[in-house]
Amino acid sequence: MALSVNIMNIQTTGAGPGTSAQLWNSQKRGVSASHALAEEDAGRMERFKDSINRAAGSTGIDPAVIAAIISRETRAGNFLQSDGWNEGRVAFGIMQVARVNNPQGGKDSLEHIKQAAGLLRDFINSMNKSWPPELQYKGGIAAYNCGPRAVTSQNVDEKTEGGDYANDVVARAQWYKRQGY
Repeated sequence: MALSVNIMNIQTTGAGPGTSAQLWNSQKRGVSASHALAEEDAGRMERFKDSINRAAGSTGIDPAVIAAIISRETRAGNFLQSDGWNEGRVAFGIMQVARVNNPQGGKDSLEHIKQAAGLLRDFINSMNKSWPPELQYKGGIAAYNCGPRAVTSQNVDEKTEGGDYANDVVARAQWYKRQGY
């Protein structure tokens, strides 16, 4: 099981400028931008809710965090090619499991979501044990994006895509938590 942490207790700065720019015609930045992005994806996310909850139950990962990663990675499937791969064919499915991890299941299947949540759990559990639990959890989220070897300091987003991956995912997860995930 994953480290038990209340996602609502993790400090976050939210989306950085590049991620915030996904909001068409908006000046929102930070946590408010992350919340707006999560809200834009909420309708599409509903079709995955049962699988998210089932994967969360078997891996110990908060369902709100799973939803947030689906939102960040593929905008709830909206940015996914029809065959399930990303443009460079290096990651697969709504949670973008890297090819090196031998993606399992269909692009939005329970098997895929369980595999991705299991990888996240392993990344969280591999973080520096001297860090507070909330930082270990946030570091594991960063590692989901850039790999655990790249998360070497408490500035967990230092090497993530956009320099904001974990902070954006945490903020989106907090929004999804308030929506019942």
